[in-house]
Amino acid sequence: LSVGCVLELLLGYQVEEENPEFWRAQAKQTLQSVLDRKLNTKVAKNILFFLGDGMGITTYTAARILKGQLQNQSGEETVMTMDTFPYVGLAKTYSVDFQIADSAATATAYLCGVKTNLNTVGVNAAARNGICRTQKGNEVTSILKWAKDAGKSVGIVTTTRVQHATPAGSYAHSASRTWYSDADMPDSAIGEGCTDISSQLLKNVDIDVIIGGGRQYMTPRGTKDPEYPADFSSGGKRRDGRHLIQEWQNMKNGKAAHYAWNKTEFDAIDPETTDYLMALFEPGDLRYEAERDPSMDPSIIETTEKAIRILQKNPKGFFLLVESGRIDQAHHQGNAYLALHEAVAFDGAIARGLELTSEDDTLTIATADHSHPLTFNGFPFRGQSILGKSPLWGTDMLPYTTLMYGNGPGHKIVNGKRPDIRNVNTNSMEYIQLSAAPLDSTTHSGEDVVVLARGPMAHLFSGIQEQNYIAHALGYAACVGADLRHCQEHITPAVGRTSISPNGNGAAGGLATPISILLASLLAFRILM
Repeated sequence: LSVGCVLELLLGYQVEEENPEFWRAQAKQTLQSVLDRKLNTKVAKNILFFLGDGMGITTYTAARILKGQLQNQSGEETVMTMDTFPYVGLAKTYSVDFQIADSAATATAYLCGVKTNLNTVGVNAAARNGICRTQKGNEVTSILKWAKDAGKSVGIVTTTRVQHATPAGSYAHSASRTWYSDADMPDSAIGEGCTDISSQLLKNVDIDVIIGGGRQYMTPRGTKDPEYPADFSSGGKRRDGRHLIQEWQNMKNGKAAHYAWNKTEFDAIDPETTDYLMALFEPGDLRYEAERDPSMDPSIIETTEKAIRILQKNPKGFFLLVESGRIDQAHHQGNAYLALHEAVAFDGAIARGLELTSEDDTLTIATADHSHPLTFNGFPFRGQSILGKSPLWGTDMLPYTTLMYGNGPGHKIVNGKRPDIRNVNTNSMEYIQLSAAPLDSTTHSGEDVVVLARGPMAHLFSGIQEQNYIAHALGYAACVGADLRHCQEHITPAVGRTSISPNGNGAAGGLATPISILLASLLAFRILM
C-alpha cells in the first residue's frame, strides 16, 4: 500500500481533502450548478410524493452515512438521491391540539391541506379523537382525490398496512386513525354511522394502485391468512362478514385488474396490460427491509416501479404516494439499525422513481411527516460506523453510542449506572440504543422536517412553511383541486399546448378559445373540502 492509502485508512478520509483546492473546486462546481439552474414553471403532469414516516433530519443524515458505509465509503460525503433535489424547505409539523403531532394529523395536513387534531385523519380540527358524531360534516379531501377528479390515475405504495395513518390520509375520513376494520370500532361509532378505514379504501376514491400490507382488516373473522394459515392472529378480523378483497375484485370485474399477495403473483403482473392493482403482502405491516424475504415480498423499489409503470399509461398523468412507513416503527422500538436501513431503501425507491419519470413534467417531493428524538453525538472519528460507539466516554467512564434516543425502551440504568457496552456489538440488528427516559415506545419529536422538491414548480417548496401548505402547492403546480390559476396560463388543448397571457392572447399558439377560458374560470370556483 502507498503512504497515501495507509493514511486514508488511518484517518478515515482522502488525503486530497487536506488540500484547500479540493474544497474550493468542489464549491465552485456546486455554485455553478446553482447559477445554471432554470425555473421550471410548467404544469406538473405527474406528482410523485415520497414520504419517509419519522424521517427527521437526524435520521436523514445518519442514513446518508450508512448508505455510504454500506458501499465501503467513509459515509459522510455520500450523496443520497434526496440530496440531489435542487429545492429545499422546512415544514412545521405541530397539530392543532398538540405541539408534537402524529402521522394521522400530519398526513391530513400535507395531503388535505388542513391541520387537524391528533389521531384523526381526513377530517378538520372540529372533529374529536374517537367521537364519531364530530366527524360528520368535517371531512376534508386530499390531493389524491383532487388528482383523480382531474382525470389522473392515482396510487398508494406503503411498507405498512394500507389502512395506516399516512395512506389513510389520502382516501379516508375517520375520527380515529385506529379504526382499521369494523372490529376496531366501538359499537357506538358503528351505530352512529361511521365506517372503518378498510371499507373506505374501496368506497371513497377509485384508487388505481394499492400496494402494502393489511390483509387481515379486509377479510371476515375465521378467514385463514394465505401465508400464515396456522396463525390465528394473522387471520381475518372483520365482524361484518365482508370480504373486501373479493368485493374489490368484483368491483373491477371486466377491467384489467389484478390482486396479489406474494412476490410470485406480483412479478407475473404486466403493468402494460394492467389498469388496477391491489397487492397486500402481509396481514399487517410489511417486514423490515433488513428482515425481508426477497422470495416472498418485493422491495419498496420494486413496488414503486410497478406502480409507476401502471399509472404512467394515463395520458393525463398520475399522482402516486410512496411511504416508507417503517422508519417510524423502528424508531418507536428504539432500533436505529432497522430505521436507517429502511431510510436507505427509501432513497433507493426515490432513485427508481426519478429514473422512470421526466423532471420536465413530473413534480417529485420527498419529505417526512414528523421526526423522532434521535440524537447524533459524541465526536466520532471520520468514517466511524454510524451505529458504533463514541470515542469520547462519559464521566462515569463508560462508552455510549453515536446514536441515542431521548426516550424509549433503551433506558437501561440499573442502580444508578448505565450498562457497560464495551463488549457489545452495537452494529447488530437487534441492538436497542440507549435512551434518557424510560418508555415502552419512543415518542415523536417536534422539530421541523425537510421538504425536498424537483420538477415543475418545485421552487414553490422553498422556505419555512406550515405543513398544510404542501398540499396547496402541489395542487397549484398540477392544476388539480380548487386553485387552477396555473392552468389559465398553460391551457393544454387536445393537440399541443397553448400558453395564454392574462389578457387571453395566445403565445405561439393563437388565441385561446372563449370556451376554454370559461371552463378554466368555472373550474377555479370548485369548492376545496
